[in-house]
Amino acid sequence: MTEKWYAIYTKPRWEKKVSETLSLMKLESYCPLNKVHRQWSDRKKVVMEPLFTSYVFVRVTEKQHAEIKKVNGVLSLVTWLGKPAVIKDHEIETIKQFLSAHNDVKLEKAQVIISDSVQITSGALTGKEGIVVSVKNRSAVVALPTLGYIMFAELEKTSLKKTAVA
Repeated sequence: MTEKWYAIYTKPRWEKKVSETLSLMKLESYCPLNKVHRQWSDRKKVVMEPLFTSYVFVRVTEKQHAEIKKVNGVLSLVTWLGKPAVIKDHEIETIKQFLSAHNDVKLEKAQVIISDSVQITSGALTGKEGIVVSVKNRSAVVALPTLGYIMFAELEKTSLKKTAVA
C-alpha cells in the first residue's frame, strides 16, 4: 500500500492540535499556517493561523484511516464521491511554496472555471504550471482543483506566460 495525502476535517480551532497529535503518532501531517498581521487597539502582531479552517492534511495508507479517525479532534476524512479524497503531492507542494513566498494569503471557495494554461516565469513558483482563474490588477489567482480552493497573492502579470490556448 502506498501513502497518499488526505484531507482531515477537524473540530473548529483544533487544526494545530490534530497535526501535532498525528506527528506524535509518527504520521506525516501538514497544517498549512498563514502569517497574518493582526491589529488590536493597543498593538499589532504577526500570528500564525491555519490557512484552511478545520482542515489538516495527512500522508498515510488506506489501512491507517481507522487509526486517524480515533484521534481527538478529528471529525472525519474529507470524501469525494463517497471515498476519502486523495490530494495530489504537487498540490501540497504548491501550498507549501505559496505560503513560503507570501504573507496574508486569502482563500476563496472556488467554482473551478477552466481558462488559459500558464507557466509562472518568475518568483517563488517559477516553472509551475496552472490554470488562470482570473487576473485583476496585480492579483494572480492559483487554482488547486482537488481541494476546491483558490489562493490569492500579489504577482506581476509579466511573470505569467501563456502555454496553451483554452
